[in-house]
Amino acid sequence: MENSILNLKPSKVWKHFYELTQIPRPSGYMTEITAFIEAFGNRLGLETKRDAANNICICKPATPGYENKPAIILQSHLDMVPQSNSDTPFDFTQDKIQATIDGEWVKAQGTTLGADNGIGVAVILAILEAKDLEHGAIEGLFTTDEETGMYGAIAIRPGFINGKIMLNLDSEQDGELYIGCAGGADVSAQFQYQDEAWIPKEDVAVKISLTGLKGGHSGVDIHLGRANANKLMFRFLHEALSTYNIRLASVSGGSLRNAIPREAFATIVVDGKEPYKRILEMVDGYKEMFNREFAGIENPIEFKAEFALVTPALKLIPQDVQTRLTQAIMACPNNVINTVAGMSTVDAVETSTNMAIVHSSEGLTEVKFLVRSASESKKEAVCKSIESVFQLAKADVVETSNGYPGWNPNPQSPVLAVMERVYEAQNGEKPLVKVMHAGLECGIILASVPGLDTVSFGPTIKFPHSPDEKVKIATVQKFWEYLTVLLKSI
Repeated sequence: MENSILNLKPSKVWKHFYELTQIPRPSGYMTEITAFIEAFGNRLGLETKRDAANNICICKPATPGYENKPAIILQSHLDMVPQSNSDTPFDFTQDKIQATIDGEWVKAQGTTLGADNGIGVAVILAILEAKDLEHGAIEGLFTTDEETGMYGAIAIRPGFINGKIMLNLDSEQDGELYIGCAGGADVSAQFQYQDEAWIPKEDVAVKISLTGLKGGHSGVDIHLGRANANKLMFRFLHEALSTYNIRLASVSGGSLRNAIPREAFATIVVDGKEPYKRILEMVDGYKEMFNREFAGIENPIEFKAEFALVTPALKLIPQDVQTRLTQAIMACPNNVINTVAGMSTVDAVETSTNMAIVHSSEGLTEVKFLVRSASESKKEAVCKSIESVFQLAKADVVETSNGYPGWNPNPQSPVLAVMERVYEAQNGEKPLVKVMHAGLECGIILASVPGLDTVSFGPTIKFPHSPDEKVKIATVQKFWEYLTVLLKSI
């Protein structure tokens, strides 16, 4: 069924995207995809470079008559977000993405599709391979591990790329040109402790499961008001732990720093069958409340309690730790923090935070946030706010790391003026020029290679970073036609 995407237009782009779906490329697992890209450049006989971070640059000479045109860097990242539904067993380091056509869209079966940023990669490959296009010199820049910290972009150094114009192909809305983006930083807190042995009495172990949330990209989808599985789970746990003699054995929600968590799970121990019945009633009440609160935003939210498999190895989080952890998570900000006055909701988010991961293992519970802002000072303020909450809760380790700069917009960009003119000539209307509340590699690359004239654009991709990810077929063709005209117009 996935082969049906090979019948789509432009065929050369979908051919390369299909090839990408067959190569494992989750963040942190770049060996196979970088080898593929490097071999591709070498097979075409083009100058192909690899740096210490495994970024690859493939250089294609100008076509005859275009030698005096400025060199253009086409940039996309090679890695994808590995997310699957809980009922879809999938190993992103081995299994192949099952891409299918669903009406006007291409999507995957129970997993992320990898159109973010695989469509951009496929387009660059098609341009490097094409013999029927007119253009100046092209540098195809393929970066690594963007989704987990933009590590490839951070490693770019002057001389690895030489062009003065860079088109980033990692935006996700047809008809929009992006000239700036938010910066970000990770905040994490750790509670370290000695697990306590569970002493069986009349106690009952219960697994609490919260599933069915939409999740999504914690930048471009944050304004949609979707539920955060970690925050919902701890709303329940806060009342349950405060009301009954309950112990927390484990908790796990979210798996990616830049995705809104869709699922959360906790195992608790209650002292007897009567409290267990009350917990079941409480779970039912919270399920009804959650669905009422997020009606029209989320699909039906599943929240349930069931007997957990109990073994002598069951360990408990110390009672004082579970209290401090729960109170800290309840107190922490999450979602949109502030907006820019006078702008529509989708464009107005200036600062946000996403409680991406809560995970307990032997003797350790860790909480991770990704803070985003177009303002460096506001980003720093939110990071310090989260740090302060966990310091008050006496977490053992609290730190902010992996900070990266935003991309300051340049409305007077010469390449932007050309792109607006070409778009209007092709479509009869002007494109929207925007700033994105998400991390793009442009600002980081600009910090290392000053003076680049940069714009980001791409076809329509919905719900990236979630198993609902999909790309609109018609916009890929439109994107290709627009870009190929740009290459001979700039």
